[in-house]
Amino acid sequence: MNYPVLEVASNATRATMSVEQTVDGIETFWVHPSDIIQELTKNKLDGQNGYPILLDLTALDERSRIGFRHCMRRDFTVVYHLLRPSDGRQRRFKVPLSFDRLVIPTASNLWPNANWYEREIWDMFGIEFAGHPNMTRILMPESWIGHPLRKDHYCRATEKPRYTLPDRVALDEQISLRDLPTRRALFDAGDADPETMVINLGPNHPSLHGVLRLVVKLKGELIVDIIPEIGFHHRGAEKIAERQSWHSFIPYTDRIDYVAGVMNNFPYVMGVERLAGIDVPQRAQIIRIMLAEFFRIISHLVFFGTMVQDVGQLSPVFYAFIDREKALEVIEAICGFRMHPAWFRIGGVAADLPTGWDDLVRAFLNYLPGRLAEYEKMVMQNRIFKARTIGIGDVSATEAQEWGITGPCLRATGINFDYRKSAPYSGYDLFEFDVPIANRSDCYNRVRLRLDEIRESLRIIRQCVDNMPTGPVRAAHPLATPMPRAAMLRDIDSLIPHFLNVSWGAVVPAGEVSVTIEATKGLNTYYLVSDGATVPYRTRIRTPSFAHLQTIPLMSRGTYLADLIAIIGSIDFVMADVDR
Repeated sequence: MNYPVLEVASNATRATMSVEQTVDGIETFWVHPSDIIQELTKNKLDGQNGYPILLDLTALDERSRIGFRHCMRRDFTVVYHLLRPSDGRQRRFKVPLSFDRLVIPTASNLWPNANWYEREIWDMFGIEFAGHPNMTRILMPESWIGHPLRKDHYCRATEKPRYTLPDRVALDEQISLRDLPTRRALFDAGDADPETMVINLGPNHPSLHGVLRLVVKLKGELIVDIIPEIGFHHRGAEKIAERQSWHSFIPYTDRIDYVAGVMNNFPYVMGVERLAGIDVPQRAQIIRIMLAEFFRIISHLVFFGTMVQDVGQLSPVFYAFIDREKALEVIEAICGFRMHPAWFRIGGVAADLPTGWDDLVRAFLNYLPGRLAEYEKMVMQNRIFKARTIGIGDVSATEAQEWGITGPCLRATGINFDYRKSAPYSGYDLFEFDVPIANRSDCYNRVRLRLDEIRESLRIIRQCVDNMPTGPVRAAHPLATPMPRAAMLRDIDSLIPHFLNVSWGAVVPAGEVSVTIEATKGLNTYYLVSDGATVPYRTRIRTPSFAHLQTIPLMSRGTYLADLIAIIGSIDFVMADVDR
């Protein structure tokens, strides 16, 4: 790949913006650090041609990348992905930085959701964002030494002595947390008022949907402000990807959003296929869509049951989990596993559909609509549920885009944006389905839209059953695994690539690709970078939950403490999706 040379030394004059040709076809521009905010502002505010959503913001440590550092003469790259919801188009901006000057202006004044992304980059790479209001760690503890996604930071725990945190250090860290600027303002404001207090929610699972901590400031029962604390569940999936082969990382993706199963395999395998130039057979593509929509239903059922339980209605969670179990039985019959089947493969799927699969699927399609009708009467028409959710946690269309909200939470504001329609992938353009929208993004409509989406998923699955094409389910490509068995038994030219892929790992051509899908909770993006090795050079996982969790203070200020639980449930997140 030919990379543009862009000098950015502190004493150099500003370089003009350079264009890079990428595998994924996304418009990509290299920009001088001094010019990046100007370029981002221009692109955000360019009317109908603008890109109002900051989809993702991440970084790369380029120092070990084969053939890249010499050409670019830079050590780190900050990468911005912008999104235009009117047509699903994306635009990418890159800013090269040298190790002796890892500073770049903050974009948090332009997009509020840049706040957490920039803190994550500082935490993981040590890149500072000048002007950021709270440049502190977000996933790692304050006492952590080093920046985990740098190439010189160890990956396995066995590479270092056992980690310990002395009591004195732990105490100092807790004290220092109170002294951080945002926290100090939260604790100090209103101390003279006897009705003002600060309480702690979490980190515990009930009502918080994971290991999440919320520091809440109250005046009586009214919420004045909130500070979310994440990182308790951080497992370093992006770091793990750097030591796994392209194929062996697939099971890790299942566990990012652990209630969405193969939906997480989807963008990852499509990204690798695009890098490797693999064409997936049509039967495999339709099977992928069918299973992805099954997991959309499963995820929405878990959301529905737990959300309604959070606001005090106990029965629906048992109904919803019975229905989820019926869906998981279909998944188990097809894949052999339930929650984490890891069934998608680079080049297709693990195996063909078993005998009798269509009868199982049709039985489920005939069963679930009646249950959805019961949910309408039991929950959506329940006056207590309406009182707890209507008008609670309102978000406007403008606020939703400013904060990077996608999926049902964005469509509830009236914006008709579904990536399956705007930028169809894997054959979604062959299906007839509607995109449910509402005109008010409050807790009630965020629940309603997910029930409506279940109905549309049933429509898609029925079309898969009625029009399932024949043919192979894996590509006959040397980088696909497993290779078709008949070919391996027939000729050595198929057996050798299969052996090498399984034992050493596939050698994926150098390049970069970003693949986005409409996941269960919003847009899920995998940004993959290959330097021609058997492992990914960089695997960036953009999850919807990370962006959405930032909005809890926005949705909750001025509401009651009891409303906070309804708001948390209506966002629909899992902490594994947040912390990765």
